[in-house]
Amino acid sequence: MAIATINPATGETLKTFEPLNDAEIIAKLDLANQTFEQYRQTSFLTRSQWLQKAADILEQDKAEFAKLMTLEMGKPFKAAIAEVEKCAVVCRYYAEHAPGFLADVSIKTDASQSFVRYQPMGVILAVMPWNFPFWQVFRFAAPALMAGNVGLLKHASNVPQCALAIEEIIRRAGFPEGAFQTLLIGAAKVADLMADDRVKAATLTGSEPAGASLAVAAGKQIKKTVLELGGSDPFIVLESADLETAVVTATTARMLNNGQSCIAAKRFIVAEAIADKFEKLLLEKFEALKVGDPMQPDTDLGPLATPGILQDLDQQVQAATKSGGKVLTGGHPLSDRPGNFYPPTIIIGIPPEASIAKEEFFGPVALLFRVPDIDAAIKLANDSPFGLGASAWTTNDQESDRLVEEIEAGAVFINSMVKSDPRLPFGGIKRSGYGRELSIQGIHEFVNVKTVWVK
Repeated sequence: MAIATINPATGETLKTFEPLNDAEIIAKLDLANQTFEQYRQTSFLTRSQWLQKAADILEQDKAEFAKLMTLEMGKPFKAAIAEVEKCAVVCRYYAEHAPGFLADVSIKTDASQSFVRYQPMGVILAVMPWNFPFWQVFRFAAPALMAGNVGLLKHASNVPQCALAIEEIIRRAGFPEGAFQTLLIGAAKVADLMADDRVKAATLTGSEPAGASLAVAAGKQIKKTVLELGGSDPFIVLESADLETAVVTATTARMLNNGQSCIAAKRFIVAEAIADKFEKLLLEKFEALKVGDPMQPDTDLGPLATPGILQDLDQQVQAATKSGGKVLTGGHPLSDRPGNFYPPTIIIGIPPEASIAKEEFFGPVALLFRVPDIDAAIKLANDSPFGLGASAWTTNDQESDRLVEEIEAGAVFINSMVKSDPRLPFGGIKRSGYGRELSIQGIHEFVNVKTVWVK
């Protein structure tokens, strides 16, 4: 993929970038490594002040950054504004809490003194996706920088201006040159970076194949990785649920980021007793959504990020119908306009055992399944190679306890949609990846947990 800004609402190529050559990559690696030796000595207070300044910049210039996201990957402008604001929140969260998260922990033993100390690892590579081009980066950068690490960002090739803007925000905030650098490079260069001794670890948010590729490259070098990969999140609605609220939330959860979110609800698993009503209400909500220019404030659903994503999604929808599914609404790309637009789509009747039912649909397509009871709902929810998040709806405490205990996922949200929050760890199991971001667990992923014993 060329490193370029291509407006997904129009198909127009707005700006292209030359990838870094090998000499330029080496120079940036050298700078990162040199910067780390001084940066690791800075105080928590100094890092905190810089990170608070980054939050100030994000808030002050949020319209500018939001417009950049909408232009490069098609996110509705109002959602892009919210994303920038959330980035400021995570910066302030770690600026405030990192000193406590990384304070020495004394442990009573037979030593005169024994404790755990958390120390930075060095240069950390972040391979980030296009779908949340600011949030995904800042939720890595904020804890990594507060821990005393330095970062190298290999962002998705279709959001280069977002990548450069993030580097500039961190520089403007006061962080030293080399503390956080953007590498405009293709995916083929990642393995070489992992083989370089100066890179100590890596994190990746993206597709399952991309995660597997990075894990192989890192494994050859015995280097740690954190992977946040795909999801086919279940949205379970049981008979006792507040149906009206569940349907409204289901619509929001499926259309999040034009349907292009790992934690978007994708498989709607509904108790048979209420399935007819749920289906009717969901269809009404989907058909009322406005598809159009993502810069307009009344737009609910913008374009998919690239023509390839549009094509892949449509092929999945056609495969679903061939497997026995029926399209209630949508089901084909919108050909009456330029850009990568796909309408809100609902598919019912796919056999749960069909291979297509186990795939991730990365776009505004909802798969609706009916089940007789909670046992069947949990079984179907877990019948997936993924395990990122799950949303479940019930007013029965016993059902709630079972859902929390038995659903195989990194997160279970009862009577709410799945979302990330700086205060809570975020990540998945199974083929959705491993490791955690955010909260205290996130900042501990890229530090040396050093045991100290003094007699």
